[in-house]
Amino acid sequence: MIDLRSDTVTRPCKGMMDAMMSAPVGDDVFVEDPSIIELEDYTAKLFGKEAGLFCPSGTMTNQIAIRLHTTMGGEVICHEEAHIYQYEAGGIMVNSLASVKLIQGNRGMISLDSLEGKINAEDVHKPRTQLLCVEDTMNRGGGAIYDTQELKKLSNWANENGLKFHNDGARVFNALVENGMSSKEYGAMFDTISICLSKGLGAPVGSVLVGSKEAMYEARRIRKILGGGMRQAGIIAAGGLYALKNNIDRLKIDHERAKTLEEKLAKSPDIDMIYPVETNLVIVELAKEVNPNAYLERLKNSGALAIGMGGQRVRFTLHLDVSESDFEKLLDIV
Repeated sequence: MIDLRSDTVTRPCKGMMDAMMSAPVGDDVFVEDPSIIELEDYTAKLFGKEAGLFCPSGTMTNQIAIRLHTTMGGEVICHEEAHIYQYEAGGIMVNSLASVKLIQGNRGMISLDSLEGKINAEDVHKPRTQLLCVEDTMNRGGGAIYDTQELKKLSNWANENGLKFHNDGARVFNALVENGMSSKEYGAMFDTISICLSKGLGAPVGSVLVGSKEAMYEARRIRKILGGGMRQAGIIAAGGLYALKNNIDRLKIDHERAKTLEEKLAKSPDIDMIYPVETNLVIVELAKEVNPNAYLERLKNSGALAIGMGGQRVRFTLHLDVSESDFEKLLDIV
């Protein structure tokens, strides 16, 4: 079965497994696991940050960042399609007791123009606007990449208005291999970035939150509150470190295949519209007469898995576990 439901379905290759099985470990709650320390330092340095924090999931790194940057009754600005709002089980309210201001925008992305008048006045009736969040690449926008100049404008706007700026960078390296910006220059725009290791990079589990040393000290405390303190977790951290050192450049292969898949899907009478393909995600809008569940079942019966995104939307995700022969078969199936 060719599994295109998500890039989270990847499994460790032999090199990654060898690195994991030979990883030196310690107690991470005591900050004594050498493999986790190396991963955190390596990831932070990639983005020009002082420190990092390894967590079990991107949801946890996002939720820690939101709690870090807000106070009870504060407000988070994000796009209405953002992962932190759509897919994190109401965590903004549950974990941070914060309110949300939802922004509309093309393919899930926030523009500077859309933020005009969105900061609440100092008024006892209003939550204090404290945090701006973006997602790059944008999942529900079909893997859309933010324009780096627009990100700089958003960063300056947040700074000028006393807001913190967080990036849900679950697929941030998919953006970086396309936009050509150095990771350090990119990292300088944000107070914190959540970096997922278990999607296109192929690690089995985990995300790293990066930011200042002071912020990561507080983030470690929040992680403990949320139950994210780990012990000899260097075994999984080593998989993430291997992914960062070996699997970034090959993301281009997934992007090229996604564009080829887009061309094939465009010829199908089942498809009404395809989101512009920029990275490894291909989101299609099925024709009105096509039942999404029936379409997914037909794919499955032919040997491929995709995932519904609500309404008529279906997503195909390319990743490193799709072999060349798998891909050729997929093109025939669609």
